[in-house]
Amino acid sequence: MKLLLLGATGLVGRNVLALALADPHVGEVVAPTRRALPVHPKLRNPQVDFDRLPQDADWWQVDAVVCALGTTMRAAGSEQAFRRVDHGYPLAAAKLARAHGTPTYVLNSAIGADASSRFFYNRVKGELEHALAGEGFASLGFVRPGVIGGHRDEFRLGERIMVMALAWTGPMLPKRWRLNPAPRIASALLEAAIHPKTGVHVVTSDQMV
Repeated sequence: MKLLLLGATGLVGRNVLALALADPHVGEVVAPTRRALPVHPKLRNPQVDFDRLPQDADWWQVDAVVCALGTTMRAAGSEQAFRRVDHGYPLAAAKLARAHGTPTYVLNSAIGADASSRFFYNRVKGELEHALAGEGFASLGFVRPGVIGGHRDEFRLGERIMVMALAWTGPMLPKRWRLNPAPRIASALLEAAIHPKTGVHVVTSDQMV
């Protein structure tokens, strides 16, 4: 199969990329990024500006898209900038992939995704899920992790503290609230892309403990 991976330089995206390149089901990975990735015989790595995505690139036509794009309020600097990265980019890519005939889209979302949430982060994730559901994909997967475990390039103090706390208390917590290791999340995303289910389906945090 041919897979389009968005967000290949992030924590979860890097894990998806490694798994996909090693998986015999995947013949080619297209990973558009701002900066170049290490060369691999199965990897196609167009450099793009996500604010000006190429409309007619042939690589939009794939068997499935896995989207692991995302940022934080601190990195984004404002709610508007956060929404652009976590809602605008994934939706714009979905529209282009669907217009080129791609049948499957899998999103790395969040445990609290809810378009009616009082919390901005969860509301944006929920609004994105709702928007994607209207794009007409034959298979649409939402993977909803809680706190993600793994080493990030950027330092996030609050998340680092939460990861350490959950690592310590994890066995005492309900599965829904335990740490979700990045490789587990990546595996769930790739599985949903390689073996798509018809309609909308959700992978919950307790399935990725």
